[in-house]
Amino acid sequence: MNFDQQGALASQHLQALFEEQIILSDAPLDDDQIQPASIDLRLGSTAYRVRSSFLPGRDRTVQDCLEAMSMHQVDITDGAVLEKSCVYIVPLMESLDLPQALSAGGNPKSSTGRLDVFTRLITDHGIEFEQVPAGYSGPLYAEIAPLTFSILVRKGSRLSQLRIRSGRPAIDDAAHVSLQSSMRLVDAELEPRDIKNGVPVSVDLKGEQQGGLIGYRAKRHSGVVDVDRRGALPASLFWEPLYAHQGQLILDPGEFYILVSKEAVHVPADYAAEMNPYDTLVGEFRVHYAGFFDPGFGAPEADGVGARAVLEVRSFDVPFLLEDGQNVGRLVYEKMLQTPAQLYGQIATSNYQAQGLKLSKHFR
Repeated sequence: MNFDQQGALASQHLQALFEEQIILSDAPLDDDQIQPASIDLRLGSTAYRVRSSFLPGRDRTVQDCLEAMSMHQVDITDGAVLEKSCVYIVPLMESLDLPQALSAGGNPKSSTGRLDVFTRLITDHGIEFEQVPAGYSGPLYAEIAPLTFSILVRKGSRLSQLRIRSGRPAIDDAAHVSLQSSMRLVDAELEPRDIKNGVPVSVDLKGEQQGGLIGYRAKRHSGVVDVDRRGALPASLFWEPLYAHQGQLILDPGEFYILVSKEAVHVPADYAAEMNPYDTLVGEFRVHYAGFFDPGFGAPEADGVGARAVLEVRSFDVPFLLEDGQNVGRLVYEKMLQTPAQLYGQIATSNYQAQGLKLSKHFR
C-alpha cells in the first residue's frame, strides 16, 4: 500500500493492513470489529491489578513494569469483574508492526466513556498514553480504571479503538473555518474568530427537546455492568435524571455526568473528528472520554441529521458552574486517506447515530 499522502486510514485500508500482517491478532477479526475510520481492540485473557497508573518510558517494556507493579493477576477468559477505583493493565489481542509511514492513536469506545471507565492505550517504551509512534512494532495494552461502576469483562471485550494515520492529517484553523462555512460542521452561527484549535461545542442545559431533561448523574452505589450486554440494565438503578433549572448546573467534584451538546454535529464522509477531552481555557473539568467521531456521524447521507455529541463530564478539584450554551470542548477534524467503504450510520454498530441525550447501550 502507498502512504505518500496524509490522512486517517479508512476501513478498507485497515482490512488490508490485517491481511498484510501490519495489524496482527491472536484470532481472526470479529465481523464488526473494523469501523469506518478505526478498529476496535479486544482484551486478552489476563488482567493485571496494579498499584497505580504508569508509563514505561523509553527504556522499559510494559512487561518490565508489570513485574514491579503488579499486585495480582485475574483470568478474564470466561468473565471477571474489574472493581471500581482500581487500576488494571490488560494485554490486548491485537498488536502492530507499523511501517515508518504510519502512526496511530487510541481512544475509548463511546460506550466505554459513557460508563465512566477510564481506558488508555499503552505501548512498550511509551512516553505518552494513547499514542503509537510511527514504525512501532510490538504489543498493545489497555489501562482500565472503572471510576463509577464495576464492570464485567471477558476475553474479546472491546473497550477501546485504534485510529491509524499516514502523516499528520489534522487540519488547521483556516481549513476548519472553510469547512464550517461550506459543510456546517456544527449547527451554530460561528465567526472565524470562534474557531481556534478546533470547532467549539457548547452544552445544552435547557433540554427543550427532551421535556426539560438535561442529563444524568451517576449513582455511586450501583451494581455491576456487563460491557458486552445491550439493554440489560434498568437505567433508574444506575442514574439520576437531571432537569433544567435556570439554564445552570453545578458540577460537584467526584461526580460523573452525562450531558449533551447544544449543537448538532456533522462529520463529512471524507473527514474524521476527535473531541479534545480537556481544555483549561473553558474550565477545570473533563468533558469527553471517548473522542473519536467517525466519517458519516450526523451526516444526512447516513441518516444522521441532528446527531448531538454526548458529553461525559467530570469536574476536578472544585465545584464548577456550567451555563446553557457555554463552550465545553472543541472538535478537531482530520482528512481521510479515502472515503470509507461504509459510513457511520450505515453499519450495524452505529449505536448513536441521530442521537440526542442518550446513555450507553447497556441501559434500558
